[in-house]
Amino acid sequence: MGADMGAGVGAERSGPPGKDADRRIGRRALLVGGLAAAVGTGVLARDELAKLWWRMPGVEKARVQGAVDFRGARWLAASTGNFRWADRPDDYGVDMVVIHVTQGSLASAVQVFQDPAHRAAAHYIVGKDGGITQMIRELDVAYHAGNRGYNERSVGIEHEGFVDRPQDFTAAMYTSSARLTAGICRRYGIPVDREHIIGHVEVPGTDHTDPGEHWDWDRYLRLVRESHATA
Repeated sequence: MGADMGAGVGAERSGPPGKDADRRIGRRALLVGGLAAAVGTGVLARDELAKLWWRMPGVEKARVQGAVDFRGARWLAASTGNFRWADRPDDYGVDMVVIHVTQGSLASAVQVFQDPAHRAAAHYIVGKDGGITQMIRELDVAYHAGNRGYNERSVGIEHEGFVDRPQDFTAAMYTSSARLTAGICRRYGIPVDREHIIGHVEVPGTDHTDPGEHWDWDRYLRLVRESHATA
């Protein structure tokens, strides 16, 4: 994979996800414990505790094997080393979509996202033919943006190809990806604009350039708006 690959080298830089999760559990458990002591078995405490129980060590929230968030997508699971279990949007609000380019083939992107040592992956990959592969559930935090806060609040979409090859960005890819992004925006109430649908290059602290100068943002946003309005 090339240096410009979106999630390819965009792993979070602040330590293993297990340790990060443990730290978060510790801080939040103290807060929730204090709240529970203050209000007894109040509804607020029960709701907060319900969000936390499955994040304790050795506990995983029940999942439907092979389930996808976008109808028609194929499911190929990423390695658990490349994302963090979560329960979005309950624990982290989702208000952004980040557009990436793989700097390689779809097959090579799948291969690295299934490599536990890679430490990065996106939720989706869109192929040149318009096919959509989902590798991480939207409720989970994918390591795709290289910025912890942006990872927690966004869905990452990779696109097969290279940033310096405009021919890789096919009509089928634009159309399919726009439908995918429109569905994500509807699901979480995300505005369809360039403040909330961004390129990896726009993530603070990144050293990536994707999707690059050949990505047609005007065309893409028009297609997203059209799909969003007609669904």
